[in-house]
Amino acid sequence: MSRPATSATSTAATPAQLWTRARGAALVIALVLIGGIALATVRSTDSHGALDPRSADPKGSRAVAELLRSHGVTVTLATTLDEATSATGSDSTLLVATPDLLTHTQQSALLGAIRNSGGRTVLVGAGRSSLPILAPAVTSATSIPVENRTPDCTLAAATRAGSAELGGERYVTDPAGPADTCYPADGLPTLVRLPGPGTTDTVLIGSPDILHNDRLDQQGNASLALQLLGSRPHLVWYLPSLTDASATADTPDDDTTGNFLALIPSGWLWGTLQLAIAALLAAIWRARRLGPLVTERLPVALRASEATEGRARLYRKANARDRAASVLRGATRTRLAPLLGVPAQAAHSSDHLLPALSARLPETTADPRTLLFGPAPADDTALIRLADQLDALEREVRTS
Repeated sequence: MSRPATSATSTAATPAQLWTRARGAALVIALVLIGGIALATVRSTDSHGALDPRSADPKGSRAVAELLRSHGVTVTLATTLDEATSATGSDSTLLVATPDLLTHTQQSALLGAIRNSGGRTVLVGAGRSSLPILAPAVTSATSIPVENRTPDCTLAAATRAGSAELGGERYVTDPAGPADTCYPADGLPTLVRLPGPGTTDTVLIGSPDILHNDRLDQQGNASLALQLLGSRPHLVWYLPSLTDASATADTPDDDTTGNFLALIPSGWLWGTLQLAIAALLAAIWRARRLGPLVTERLPVALRASEATEGRARLYRKANARDRAASVLRGATRTRLAPLLGVPAQAAHSSDHLLPALSARLPETTADPRTLLFGPAPADDTALIRLADQLDALEREVRTS
């Protein structure tokens, strides 16, 4: 009697096997995500970005904002151009962080507000993108690292503060003009004060380091920052943002691209370029071909039994009993066909092979149909039994 059909095994991994293989990586990813969310939650109240008066990070500016408040200066944070211009006046100082992020339209609007305010404007890190509009009498030179520098000028705020850590942008001014040029680096100032009509003046600071929390207590940084930002009772701290609605009013598309690229640190840009070059060289190396393809003799001879054993171990590791049984049955049918007078092309057809086998072996202990065309074994023991029965059937045909 033939064995009832059983469900065939498959080489495809089961859901349980997939989970076993992936649970380690999934656990690591989950821990990283949980840690990142927890860290972001803990620091969300203190971290707002560089030069932000709310940020307690090393590059934030909460320390100088708190010092100004302790001296009676009110600090107002503005994140849009409208908020910044509407809060300025003759009794206020307008600090513009990274003015190069402003579009030309925003710079023009800001310049009009500066001229009409009668107060002080402090531009931090103003460069080639903003100087032609906001400070047309000044041009930018090659930037320089931040170092401890002496005032070397007559500006009262600088002489009282003494040496401070300045650098970054350097400025070129008219020697015959009324500008105060301080903290020179290789002959060019890194801090410039441009007097305007009435009580209006503009201060250019080449780098924001004197406003950072981690540098405020060094040299004369705190004194210089307090004098430049605390000369009026009210300080408007303007942080330009690309999400400002006024930024979309500018027509040239290249401004937006330039502003976006300005947000990316230069190290990331150089790193990306180096990775691209490395990937190109790796592709050339892997695709190299030094000559035509040639045949090569194997250094050792591999016995057929070893290849068979290795293949069997692979089947066992993958629990592919159905595939192993199919290979065993197919090989047996191929060898039996010429012995039974069945054409090779019909060796795997039960309609041709089984009648010829029944004519050769009218009586046999096993059902030929189950042996040669039956279902996959249910376990490894059944697979071994099938192999033995196939060998016995082939021997019986050869000796009949």
